[in-house]
Amino acid sequence: MKKLILIAVIVALSISAVFAGGGREKNKIVIYTSMYQEATDNLKKELKKFFPKYTIDFIYGGTGRIQHMIASEHKSGKLGCDIIMLAEPSYSIELKEKDMLHSFRPIEALNLAFGYDPDGYWYPVRINNMVLAYNPAKFQKNAIPNSFYDFANDARARDAISMRNPSISGTTLGTLTALRDKYGYEYFNALGRQRVHIDYGTAEAIRKLESGEYKVIMILEESILQLRESGSKLEVIYPTDGTVMIPSNIMIVNNRLSANKNVKAAEAIANWFLSESGQEAIVEGWMHSVRIDFPKLPYDAIPTGEIRQNSMPVNWENSYHQRDEIIKRFEERK
Repeated sequence: MKKLILIAVIVALSISAVFAGGGREKNKIVIYTSMYQEATDNLKKELKKFFPKYTIDFIYGGTGRIQHMIASEHKSGKLGCDIIMLAEPSYSIELKEKDMLHSFRPIEALNLAFGYDPDGYWYPVRINNMVLAYNPAKFQKNAIPNSFYDFANDARARDAISMRNPSISGTTLGTLTALRDKYGYEYFNALGRQRVHIDYGTAEAIRKLESGEYKVIMILEESILQLRESGSKLEVIYPTDGTVMIPSNIMIVNNRLSANKNVKAAEAIANWFLSESGQEAIVEGWMHSVRIDFPKLPYDAIPTGEIRQNSMPVNWENSYHQRDEIIKRFEERK
């Protein structure tokens, strides 16, 4: 209880600081994000409780689409957002190198279970897990791949597997980086021989999984958990060779580039996202918390610590600096 009161006080003080600018600040914050609308709708509702005098808008898009928007806007000298919350951590490295981010020190960073930028330019705000999924109404679990390795090599699933395109999906790019580092580029060729289908959205992949056209798909855990909470019988497979955990970051845009130049408000909002209240809203959106010993889990998920114990590491520097090479080699798979 004392901890909750402390958080409320911190948030209140942050809000007071925001409004101390003598009217120089506009009451608006725009957030670019790759989170699904169902998740952002709930987040927007919760944010309104803590920041009632602010209009906080989310603009949704796939990681690739948002990256193209930011690149185009950067050329004009001003972005259309104040906060960025994309799925791929390696993009944070790029934006930092280009001096596009604002450094800040949220007090809630002390409670994070995952690493953050030592210079304060980004902090993990949610955990996305790349997993496999199948339809038990169509196939038995022991008759399909249960690992990422078998996903690309088990002949029983040939021409009946699916994944996203890494050129537009940041989480897929990170996953391919991890798989390349673990199994080499031969893994990409194995996917080619397996005749993997590349879907540009999760809806099509899920439809074909439900129909039995696909036996197993590579997909974010949250997509299946959301369906299960609505009554779907699709099931998550946590790959035996390691789930790919993707700590997606929150970043504040450098004030000279930001849409509304509300850096103090952006800091207060970012700190809320890392707080217990903010993380509870994240978990309600079927994603895992980034806080130490957070008591709640997404609907029907296994414990975050259990996933972490059997996770496949991602070198995010590789994912950034070798991005073009990884995508090219994937597209050239044989």
